[in-house]
Amino acid sequence: MHIHILGICGTFMGSLAVLAKELGHRVTGSDANVYPPMSTQLQAQGIELMQGYDAAHLQPAPDLVVVGNALSRGNPAVEYVLDQGLPYVSGPQWLADHVLQGRWVLAVAGTHGKTTTSSMLAWVLEHAGMAPGFLIGGVPQNFAVSARIGNTPFFVVEADEYDSAFFDKRSKFVHYRPRTAILNNLEFDHADIFPDLAAIERQFHHLVRTIPSQGLIIHPVNEVALQRVITMGCWTPVQTTGAGGQWQARLLSEDGSRFEVSFEGIAQGVVDWGLTGQHNVANALATLAAARHVGVVPSQGVEALSAFKSVKRRMEKVADVQGVTIYDDFAHHPTAIATTLDGLRKSVGAAQVIAIIEPRSNSMKLGAHREGLPESVRQADQVIWYAPPNLGWDLHAAVASCPVPTTVCDSLEAIIDLVKDSAAPGTHVVIMSNGGFGGLHGKLAQALGERS
Repeated sequence: MHIHILGICGTFMGSLAVLAKELGHRVTGSDANVYPPMSTQLQAQGIELMQGYDAAHLQPAPDLVVVGNALSRGNPAVEYVLDQGLPYVSGPQWLADHVLQGRWVLAVAGTHGKTTTSSMLAWVLEHAGMAPGFLIGGVPQNFAVSARIGNTPFFVVEADEYDSAFFDKRSKFVHYRPRTAILNNLEFDHADIFPDLAAIERQFHHLVRTIPSQGLIIHPVNEVALQRVITMGCWTPVQTTGAGGQWQARLLSEDGSRFEVSFEGIAQGVVDWGLTGQHNVANALATLAAARHVGVVPSQGVEALSAFKSVKRRMEKVADVQGVTIYDDFAHHPTAIATTLDGLRKSVGAAQVIAIIEPRSNSMKLGAHREGLPESVRQADQVIWYAPPNLGWDLHAAVASCPVPTTVCDSLEAIIDLVKDSAAPGTHVVIMSNGGFGGLHGKLAQALGERS
């Protein structure tokens, strides 16, 4: 079967393409923005990518069109599909029908940490010899691919609350019907499709309603929004993580790189890994709880996490130039920015930290998170904000109250010049964006290398 995927370079749709190819289909795809790491992964898999949404990409007609949720009415490819009566489906529906049927699905949902936690969980199961299938919205460095079918009952899926398609406004995760579900956290996000937090909580409860009575729900004990979701009605056993929960961590290093895990008061072992931050400690506890549900003893899970290599674009060290370390990070929400910088600060101590932030997500472009931005960067020594031409609000005014030195730039060149002037040997530069950021990472590394 020839499957054409519209929006193929999105993290979810790109992973879907990998699965479809593995199932033996001929897979092609179109996207308006083709950039690594997804474009690189797809090309390596032999999947033909086409730039833009020209109707000619759908000639001759494929057997099925999978429509990404970034596309809406008025898009030329969408209009062509409808006018020609081509068979089409949403990505989550295709995944549910062709991959997840009959599997033990382990779903990881939440505002933050889905990609990292999904990657941890897939790796812990792999380490235990369970060879899971998985679909993750990023590239776990323990696997080097973002998705695979797997030949065992187990399948780990990053379960996003974003809508499924222009014709299906339900959250993606409603399609997945997991047996094991991690609910990491819940904050207001996706302001382009949700009017308020209550609307997102309702979608999370739709997910809770699909989890069987012999399944398991895992969530942090202190997440108020998730507690509200559970009190709407829950028919499934629940385990909790964090202080006061069944799964707890005792930090052995301030930055979270070493910690002891306990379950119901009994020590299970020490995780000693390359990750930092309290958020990743929380992700680890949820991972161990989910893995235990499918038969991985916690001590084995702890051993696996100590060998976990994280995910591309999650505090990924991409360059070290003349003593300046450059990281690529996906953070695009004030909470994620704050927790990432806190983990780095506790890891590097008094070393200079420069944060470069692109407000690129739909919620950011709508200004939904602007009030939380100034405080989110407190742990940096210097912050550089990128103001793209299509930003619909005043970034200068929003970040004027930042507690650290702050500059707003409207070009990559200006950002690079600033960093060149202020970064000394020992400086850590974190570039935060959920997009390609115009190749800033490589351009900055090159410019620093050319400094005399």
